[in-house]
Amino acid sequence: MELRQQSLDVLVSEVGPRDGLQSVKRTMCTDDKFAWISALAAAGLREIEVGSFVPPKLLPQLADTAAVVAHARKIPGLHVTALVPNLRGAQAAFAAGIHKITLPISVSEAHSLANVRKTHAQMIDEAKAIVALRNEQYAGVQIEAGMATAFGCTIQGVVPEDDTMRLAVIMAECGVDEVGLSDTCGYANPAQVKRLFSRLQAELGGKAGGAHFHNTRGQGLANVVAALDVGVTTFDASQGGIGGCPYAPGATGNIVTEDLVFLLEAMGLHTGVDLDKLLAARELLAKGLPGEPLYGDVAAAGLPKGFAYAKGGV
Repeated sequence: MELRQQSLDVLVSEVGPRDGLQSVKRTMCTDDKFAWISALAAAGLREIEVGSFVPPKLLPQLADTAAVVAHARKIPGLHVTALVPNLRGAQAAFAAGIHKITLPISVSEAHSLANVRKTHAQMIDEAKAIVALRNEQYAGVQIEAGMATAFGCTIQGVVPEDDTMRLAVIMAECGVDEVGLSDTCGYANPAQVKRLFSRLQAELGGKAGGAHFHNTRGQGLANVVAALDVGVTTFDASQGGIGGCPYAPGATGNIVTEDLVFLLEAMGLHTGVDLDKLLAARELLAKGLPGEPLYGDVAAAGLPKGFAYAKGGV
């Protein structure tokens, strides 16, 4: 994480090409993905989740992920990541040359069965096998466990905080490099965010990772500020706010990358992202997904007069 965050106060990790595209019915063509990802990187985003290694019949929108990884790896300085739900997906991701994989580990077992068709015990076994493969053959690849439904679940309902911590500790013991918390269904509130991330850091130390928030109930950026207050420095976001989990009913609304960057820079936190270039990348997203609704207040209102980037520039 240090290399990706060198000279940055906060790392903004763009997840639109995966979390965004997996949830829209239209499939963006591969060349449009190439152009969009290149524009995102040119805007200063240093980490992009470019796809997911899942069976094409389940998510045809992401069937070209290996080709997208190959393109993204050619972009200097870009840390290329992908989601993998199981060992088979990890094998494909490693072979494609990925820099980092994220394992979706649902704290709600009901969501785990809906999302990856596996129980907690089965996902723990998958995590151990993936870490073993990485250690044996792909030592340079990072592994993150993304704790999905960490704050609540539309299928199960309330998710006890102790359950989130217990499974996070198990993932760290399995050998992953970092464990992040994901508000898959938009249930989180700022007080809960502070409690859970404080506990995560106390339990895992340097393996405590970043935050993945949704704005389903309008709490996304408030939760970012709460996480910042307890020392979180990596945040996922999706350009235009597209995306959500297709296997969690009502789970919509990733936080908008443009709005997140504006918030952070306005607070004096250096992200390295140029908002004008980021808004230009949004035009490529709109071109690649004609008619798909995009969200975000900065895109609608523009930058305020006299706006200055944190620490004197991007």
